[in-house]
Amino acid sequence: MPRVIHARLDPTTVEMLHELQRRLGWSDSKVVSEGIKILSGVMGGKGRGRIVGLGRFRSGIPDLGSNKEHLKEFGR
Repeated sequence: MPRVIHARLDPTTVEMLHELQRRLGWSDSKVVSEGIKILSGVMGGKGRGRIVGLGRFRSGIPDLGSNKEHLKEFGR
């Protein structure tokens, strides 16, 4: 069942919307729908976002860059 969404767009976003419509020949709905799909794909799976590269170092400590206990004396 289709869902209707109302959105307030600032002038810059409206200009981007019009440019996408012009280039792709899509309706407002198609641009928004495809944009949501792309954003969902870029953000990846469910759950908390992770820091890129976290836990991928020789030390083998998975939370080395995010655990305050490991960073206690860092930089002194």
